[in-house]
Amino acid sequence: MAVVTKKSRPLAIQVFSATPFESTLLEETIRKRFAKTKIRRVVADRAYDSDPLDERLKRKGIELISPHKRNRRKPKTQDGRQLRHYKKRWTVERFFAWLHNFRKWVMRYERKADNFQGFLYLAAILMLLRYF
Repeated sequence: MAVVTKKSRPLAIQVFSATPFESTLLEETIRKRFAKTKIRRVVADRAYDSDPLDERLKRKGIELISPHKRNRRKPKTQDGRQLRHYKKRWTVERFFAWLHNFRKWVMRYERKADNFQGFLYLAAILMLLRYF
């Protein structure tokens, strides 16, 4: 899981198991970010459409923008104006495309998750050093 800026620069990277829902892992990833900059909004896909998650993030001052699931039973909480930000979601995809420049990351040769996460941090550091 990754949290990136508007310019596709990494703010947080975490490696988790594939079994839990992604929406349950978002808060931990935000909490373990590299820079303690204020995050104003999180643009995510349909998997993050969760009212409890939205309320928890609002208490922290973070706006969650994600399209509603088709099978949503509760009333909609977002209108079309907020979903305009969803068009910028390609910045996350661009970040993962940049990570594919690092062979250690594309092919997961590391058996342990901590070692793999270390290589992800190294790739993120190299990406950030290009801009500073």
